[in-house]
Amino acid sequence: MAKTNIDLVDELDMFPYAATNPEGFKRMHDGLYTLIWEDEEGAYPIGYVLDRVLDELRKVPVSVRGSIDVDDEHRTVMLFREPTEEDRSIRVAGLAAYWRDQARFPLLLRGWRNELWPVYGRKGELLFNMERAATSLIGTMRYGVHMIAYVRDEAAPHGLRLWIPTRAADKSTFPGMLDNTVAGGLMTAEDPFECVIREADEEASLPDAVVRSRARFVGNVTYVYITDADKVGEDGFIHPECQWVYDLELPANVVPQPKDGEVAQFELCDVDQVQRDLAQGRYKPNCAVVTLDFFIRHGILTGDNEPDMDQIKTRVRRDIPLPGPHQSNWRPA
Repeated sequence: MAKTNIDLVDELDMFPYAATNPEGFKRMHDGLYTLIWEDEEGAYPIGYVLDRVLDELRKVPVSVRGSIDVDDEHRTVMLFREPTEEDRSIRVAGLAAYWRDQARFPLLLRGWRNELWPVYGRKGELLFNMERAATSLIGTMRYGVHMIAYVRDEAAPHGLRLWIPTRAADKSTFPGMLDNTVAGGLMTAEDPFECVIREADEEASLPDAVVRSRARFVGNVTYVYITDADKVGEDGFIHPECQWVYDLELPANVVPQPKDGEVAQFELCDVDQVQRDLAQGRYKPNCAVVTLDFFIRHGILTGDNEPDMDQIKTRVRRDIPLPGPHQSNWRPA
């Protein structure tokens, strides 16, 4: 059965909303602890720890995990309370490596990247760095960039064709699915635009000068995904995510080419083909929603042809109550 656009949003923004699904929201929270941080202003959330992760955490030697403070009544947990960011990052790295070596969580073995991702406090400070795959275990904010490259073609539906990559069959996550032209995780201290430049070269062989002069930032997409074992390696982990989204209009003589092995091929697709592939579920979930956002911005999806337009617009920019640069009042320390 063909997927609707709201189906695609549902498959990405999966964490229940308290206002519209209070029973689902309660069930979800009944299976997790909120990871909190505390400063002179009080405690606040920075992530979500599943019950099964906390159970494993209790088994880890104190010399590896450090102290933990669990409040079972309020279902909160505090971790990594070392005095400096460097000390905390060392503690986090030791715990992640221990779990990987003990093969406790398949997603660590399947998704380990040797990339450090940031976890921020509410004042803009870096609390600690953590291996990309391990952030799933504590449900902290994840950041990335997505860029859709397209060409003008008056003969094509809506006058556009999009450069669509197929992910390599040996990718650790979502192998063989369709993607946005360029996408990647945002490492600690990396500028989003510079990340786009890097990923455009590594994944698509796009020249620095072309991307730097033509890429246009068009906003953020935010959602809360819940992992699927077939696509990621393990079920049920919470991924609050924010993507910096870019459009790139390319001249006809600039053709993306695979470079680092993460992409099997690029294909120049018209809008009708992209919409068919979306309806068939061929896209990686966040790439599907970034594509819907592109269609809205370019007048392809409108209130006249999309009955769920208001809900889609709201949910592709979900309010996520964790600190970080996705917040409108963000001020880096």
